[in-house]
Amino acid sequence: MRREIELIRTGKEKRMGKTFLKNLSGEKTENVPFWFMRQAGRYLPEYRELRADKGGFLDMVYDPVAACEVTMQPIRRFGMSAAILFSDILVVPHALGQDLKFVAGEGPKLKPIRNEAELAALDDSKFDDVLSPIYGTVSNVRAGLKSEGFDDTALIGFAGSPWTVACYMVEGQGSKEWKEPKTAAYGDPTFFGKLIDILVERTAQYLIAQVDAGAEALQLFDSWSGALDSEQFHKWVIEPTRRIVDLIHVKHPNVPIIGFARMAGNNITHYLEQSGVDALGLDTQIDTAWAARTLQTKLPVQGNLDPFCLFAGGDALNHATYKILDDLGGAPFIFNLGHGINKDTPIAHVEQLVKILKDYKR
Repeated sequence: MRREIELIRTGKEKRMGKTFLKNLSGEKTENVPFWFMRQAGRYLPEYRELRADKGGFLDMVYDPVAACEVTMQPIRRFGMSAAILFSDILVVPHALGQDLKFVAGEGPKLKPIRNEAELAALDDSKFDDVLSPIYGTVSNVRAGLKSEGFDDTALIGFAGSPWTVACYMVEGQGSKEWKEPKTAAYGDPTFFGKLIDILVERTAQYLIAQVDAGAEALQLFDSWSGALDSEQFHKWVIEPTRRIVDLIHVKHPNVPIIGFARMAGNNITHYLEQSGVDALGLDTQIDTAWAARTLQTKLPVQGNLDPFCLFAGGDALNHATYKILDDLGGAPFIFNLGHGINKDTPIAHVEQLVKILKDYKR
């Protein structure tokens, strides 16, 4: 099947008109496309106002009108090259039947799943029903981009990769060490493998439905891939990603998938070569000169400004931005941050960065 998929994908079209999609298909454009992880969120006053009206975070995620509005807010203000669906990676375990809530000041809390019996007790019979509002958001955003004249702005759908989502499902919350999922991965690989298998199947289903609803590209977030050693990284990051990519490309062979394996270190080259992704998201730690020589010769790349450089602004922001542009601008490339924008980032600093990006020609 892998060979068949590769044959399909070698015909990936360069006729796609949007600047963002052209770069993902391997075509360098005069303008550098850009978007920012967490570009729709708390640093925007219009988001904070809407959040105050709507209440809880999940209430907004599952409201197709409100989530569409949040997705569109940074596009109206800054004119990014791509809009990314406003949602959260933990909607998948929520749709699988795991209890989920977001606690102010603490983040997500889930009822931990730590053995096969607890995994079997999940009720995923309403998976599509739970996620249907998100597909409605995708459709609304796609229509909104067209009706508001953002003809060159693409729409990105996304999901968490199985390893990262499994971390939250097993730990039950965020963590610095991920003791519980790493212990399960080493000590009970049968249970952990079954959990990963479920996440592969359901994540692919979820992403395919996003494309059916109007998403033009997809991103897989593996935010905690850096927690694993090389052998475990291959088993729990590369292989599940490859399976998801294969499933999506059977149904939608021309939809590009960006893989973001954060803090993967030396494993990033193996991820590029073996995961099947169409483009590679770079985190802040990756040297862009090295990436241009080693990674960008094989795939389009995306990244990787430090969010706190954006927070600082001024000359430091100018210097870092031009270095990334000069290092990576010679080939298909999408400018982004190396992680999500900080909630306290001044609007003026985002405006400073956007002006540089819009004025830059190659």
